[in-house]
Amino acid sequence: MNDLKIKPFDFQAAVARAGLRPDGTPLTDTAKAAEGGGFRSAMTDALKEVSQSQFEAERLQRELTLDNPTVSLEQTVLAMQKSQIGFQATLQVRNRLAQAYSDIMNMQV
Repeated sequence: MNDLKIKPFDFQAAVARAGLRPDGTPLTDTAKAAEGGGFRSAMTDALKEVSQSQFEAERLQRELTLDNPTVSLEQTVLAMQKSQIGFQATLQVRNRLAQAYSDIMNMQV
């Protein structure tokens, strides 16, 4: 049985991934900041996580439909909501990126 658990937000880890010190100033060690991967890897990781969340929700739905006694309705609904929120957030990021690209391309030089 896969238990879905919502992890608490780890501010320190998020700050470190962003290449910042806990006070918000950038790290002076550029080699360490470049090692983090940047925007592309962050987006790739986020998309993989959303995709995995959707696969897990589909799997739980299928198991619930097949009357698997180890899968509860609450667990399935929670997984579905989690994947829906992730998908909506991904759509918002995509829309904002497309709008920013359009704005930049329409700028007069």
